[in-house]
Formats: sequence, C-alpha cells, structure tokens
Amino acid sequence: MELDKAIKSRHSVKKFKENKKPDWRDIIEAIDSSRYAPMAGNIFTLKFILIDDEEKIKKLADAAQQQFVGKVKYLVVICSNPSMLINAYDDKGEIYNKQQTGAAIQNFLLKLEDLKLSTCWIGYFEEDMVKRELKIPDNIQVEALFPIGYESEIKYTRKIKPNLENFLYFNSYGNKKMKVPQKIDV
Repeated sequence: MELDKAIKSRHSVKKFKENKKPDWRDIIEAIDSSRYAPMAGNIFTLKFILIDDEEKIKKLADAAQQQFVGKVKYLVVICSNPSMLINAYDDKGEIYNKQQTGAAIQNFLLKLEDLKLSTCWIGYFEEDMVKRELKIPDNIQVEALFPIGYESEIKYTRKIKPNLENFLYFNSYGNKKMKVPQKIDV
C-alpha cells in the first residue's frame, strides 16, 4: 500500500468480523515497524504484549469500559519504561517518552492498515486493572490498548478533517501567509 493511501484510509474501528481471525504473524510485523520510529538518544522504551487469551481480553475490555474491545481475537497492550530517558534527559525524558511512544504507535497503526487489519486506539482504561491482569510491574506505564481484527461489513464514513489553512502558519503563530521569495537576477 502507498503511504499516502494508508495515512488517509486509516481510521478507528469498533466493529470487527467475529468469524475471521487475523494471522498473529501480521500483528508481529506491525509491532516490528515501531522499531523504526525516532527514539531520543536511540533509547527504545516500549514493550508490547500480544494477547490471544479470550478471558484476558474480556477482562481488559472491562478495564477499558468498552465492550467492543472484548470481541476481538487479539489485543495489543503497549507499555513504556521511561526511566532510562529520565536518567539521560532529566524532566525532558518523560516528554521524550511520550513523543517517541506516539511516533512508534503511528508506525504500528500504519502497518496494520497496510496489512488490511483494523484497530482502535484505546487510551481510556483503568491502568491498575490492566497491570494486575497482565502482571505489569509498577514502574511500567501502560500507554494504550489496541483491539485488532478485520473491520465488519459496515462501512465507515470518514468525518471531515480540518482544512490545512486552519492550522498551518508561516514564520510565527497566526501568520497564514508565506512570504514569496523575490527573484534574484543572475
């Protein structure tokens, strides 16, 4: 798939085909794509947990208070350990951890799209419940949950995205005009 197409067609899915199970190797391929995201100081802070246990998935759906999460065959939980970044960059380490987590997740999402798999980025969940269910240590942050499957036959209607001119500025905040370069006579 072309990158532009993947970017424009990726969307959150909450209704999955119940009778079609993804190939777990495709999910691992999508996870692997996260390695290529920019990392501060080349310090990779992420951990991925691939879950196929139906009972665990149902409990994690309860932790997210979103029942559609429990209707998939696979769920990926992404965690991070920012301690090495904090040691290297002090307070900025926490910010860098969030930035690189977002970049890695975007790679993961685009690769899922490329593989014709669907997901929804779940950021709302009871972290203590997730940690308890998956035996995640206290010093590890749970970043997000991703139920993975194939989109059901119900087609998604994309909401209109903001126009570029509504959020692009030139040289200073609020300046909507680019200075046209002057011609130089040679």
